[in-house]
Amino acid sequence: MLVTQYLESFGKYVIFITRVFTLPDKWNVFFKRYISEVYKLGIDSIPLDIIISIFIGAVCCIQMELNTSSPLLPRYSVGLATREIILLEFSSSILCLILAGKIGSNIASEIGTMRVTEQIDALDIMGVNSANFLVLPKVVAMVTFIPVLVVFSMVAGIFGGFLVAAVTDIISVDTYLYGIQAMFIEWYVWYGIIKSLFFAFLIATIASYFGYHVKGGALEVGKASTNAVVSSSIFILLFDVILTKLLLQ
Repeated sequence: MLVTQYLESFGKYVIFITRVFTLPDKWNVFFKRYISEVYKLGIDSIPLDIIISIFIGAVCCIQMELNTSSPLLPRYSVGLATREIILLEFSSSILCLILAGKIGSNIASEIGTMRVTEQIDALDIMGVNSANFLVLPKVVAMVTFIPVLVVFSMVAGIFGGFLVAAVTDIISVDTYLYGIQAMFIEWYVWYGIIKSLFFAFLIATIASYFGYHVKGGALEVGKASTNAVVSSSIFILLFDVILTKLLLQ
């Protein structure tokens, strides 16, 4: 029974995606909505992105210093390990989990509210492809701007570690900077950006799916928002494993 429900939900999701990814009826309207969604979903998330990344970078630097105090390890390994944690996992996967809570719930509640107030029904009656009109700008905005947030996060995370080195005596600034530059692999940056593209697509489409198929009233909108965040988080972790295997093997 549970498997049947999952298969039914997946089928509805696929049908929903095919409705979303059609050519917009009016490109000027699409681009106006796209700019609006970039500002609402992306630019508004920059402060949260930078603040969290600075603190995580600082914590990583402190933790690495405490756990790499062996005389067998060079001091610059603190900066090196901090950099690798930020580039490989935090700035792509963990950041997108956080954004799934902020952005995903926002998308699901917004579209869900439009569903229960019959605004989506009104669009359908007027002959508008409501899925394409409402969801496509959100998906394109997420896919194009989430990589920007990831890059900001990488820079802010490494800067957080630099602040620890500059303000405390845990590690010298020169040693930290040397560790940041040591054995740098450019592909790790692209790896994080590529992962974020998939995660952005998952967050936007899954949240939109749950919001679009809300049935009932305000209580169901809240449930849809919760389900969107949970489902997005699960699929982000699943694809994190798959993409790590494919991109870093």
